[in-house]
Amino acid sequence: MTQFTLVVDCNDPQYTREICAAFALFPEVKAVLPEDPAAREAQYACCWFPDPQLLVRSPQLKLIQAASAGVDHLPASVFASDVPLCRVVDEDFRHGMFEYALWGVLWFQRRFDRALAHQRERVWKMYPQRAAADYHVGVMGLGEIGGYIAAQLAGLGYKVSGWARSEKSLAGVRCYHGDAQAGEFLGQLDALINVLPLTDQTRGILAHPLLEQLPDGAALINCGRGEHMVNLDVLEALDSGKLSGALLDVFPVEPLPQEDPLWQHPQVVITPHMASIAQTEVIARQLLDNIQRQRQALPLKNLVNKQSGY
Repeated sequence: MTQFTLVVDCNDPQYTREICAAFALFPEVKAVLPEDPAAREAQYACCWFPDPQLLVRSPQLKLIQAASAGVDHLPASVFASDVPLCRVVDEDFRHGMFEYALWGVLWFQRRFDRALAHQRERVWKMYPQRAAADYHVGVMGLGEIGGYIAAQLAGLGYKVSGWARSEKSLAGVRCYHGDAQAGEFLGQLDALINVLPLTDQTRGILAHPLLEQLPDGAALINCGRGEHMVNLDVLEALDSGKLSGALLDVFPVEPLPQEDPLWQHPQVVITPHMASIAQTEVIARQLLDNIQRQRQALPLKNLVNKQSGY
């Protein structure tokens, strides 16, 4: 493959360095930053929360690679353009998301919050435990990641249900779909895991109308997108007892503002958008593979449907 210019446009300096280092392993790639004059000649881009002027600063782009499984961090101009957009599908990333979800499920199922509280008070006291088979987990979003999480949890013996916009079928998982079946899905859960993609239809979905359909005392695990969640509604659900706890990895505003009451809430565990991270070498290899495929007029892998947003 002849050498080509690739613009790496990420809002995190450390992540930018890591991505550039991954592309440096491939001599055919000249990776540049958006402020480099050579970015105007770039035909390819690798992005994570890029500059909204991406297409203005690099007008010759033929392909854009999101450095993530989701693409909602990209500006509207990318979706309005005819430049193909691809996302990362990474087995390790998917498994990392499952590990995070499993940690959350175990935290709430085994009530480790209670164990920590007892430890702080130096109290030696056993409390009731629940078996996996008696703990009902719901996974909202059954795509590459959600479907994997649901199947893995079912394989560990949990009672698992899943919900998606369209009809799905997964071994060991009772699947629901569409608005008409959402209430039945939500009404029986001990814990809800959200891994939906962010679209106009799912933005703000973790709010009063949905939360009120959960049984009292259910737990929430949000490792989908921050803008799925209405913070005040989640706080009210926690304070009222509708939710017994929440494990939150993503937020509408990141970093989470210092004054946000979620920081100090005793029933909330906060992680800084770290549920899983795509390996930079995987990102590089997937983009290079798609560049080769594009040059050979072959179908691109992991191509995003810009209308659906995933």
